Amino acid sequence: MALEIERKFLVDGEFRHLVYNSSRIRQGYILTGNGKTVRVRLRDDRGYLTIKGPSDRAGLARYEFETEIAASDALELLAICEPGIIDKTRHLVRSGNHIFEVDEFYGDNEGLIMAEVELHSEDEPFEKPPFIGREVTGDRRFYNSHLRRNPFRLWRDTL
Repeated sequence: MALEIERKFLVDGEFRHLVYNSSRIRQGYILTGNGKTVRVRLRDDRGYLTIKGPSDRAGLARYEFETEIAASDALELLAICEPGIIDKTRHLVRSGNHIFEVDEFYGDNEGLIMAEVELHSEDEPFEKPPFIGREVTGDRRFYNSHLRRNPFRLWRDTL
């Protein structure tokens, strides 16, 4: 397993002119509980199965295992996922030596735009692009597995 270390931010500014690649993602969850998730993802025409362990106390790091599966298998697995499929476009933006993944959500999470950056260590410095807003690392409301059960439309006015 690999250790995933990432920081998440709300997007508070225009980013589209900086995007160098975008892909559509649909994902669902077969199992969620005790901070662990089993996720099925269809990214454009490629399928993935991901298992994630619980986050550390700061919400920065967690174990992650991911493997590519046939797109047809991903479609079949999405049909048996728990209710609440996540639908989003992922935009890639370079900033210094890092790539920020900017997720623009649709459906019940319409209006939510988040950016995350993966790091090699929890204290690794990185250059924030100008569209980065409030940090939400460790705030479980912004986990995709939480957004499928408690979508942004239900609590957006609390921000």
